Amino acid sequence: VQLQASGGGKVQPGGSLRLSCAASGSILSFNTLAWYRQAPGKERELVADITSSGTTDYLDSVLGRFTISRDNAKNTFYLQMNNLKPDDTAVYTCHAEDSDYDEVLEIYRYRNDYWGRGTLVTVSS
Repeated sequence: VQLQASGGGKVQPGGSLRLSCAASGSILSFNTLAWYRQAPGKERELVADITSSGTTDYLDSVLGRFTISRDNAKNTFYLQMNNLKPDDTAVYTCHAEDSDYDEVLEIYRYRNDYWGRGTLVTVSS
């Protein structure tokens, strides 16, 4: 499966962007779909993820401003970003995880990670 991210660009503070990540195959088999970002000189961080059951989780600094969603029929997931701030400037990358985790042994029976190419988001006036 290949992932293709799009939707980045330059926006003024307070503006909005929607990132899309299109998969070359079905996304139903993935346990978790996620967006990461990496700002210049900083480590990559998890921005938001969504599980196969629809449970979502967000980085504290984007809570209430960003929304992750998925469209299984289109094999695509999204990151709606509102009220963008200069600190949101980063390369955003989409990720999909296909895994089977043994909660008793606390190990993965298997895990496959898929990454899309990043898309640059610049928030600046």
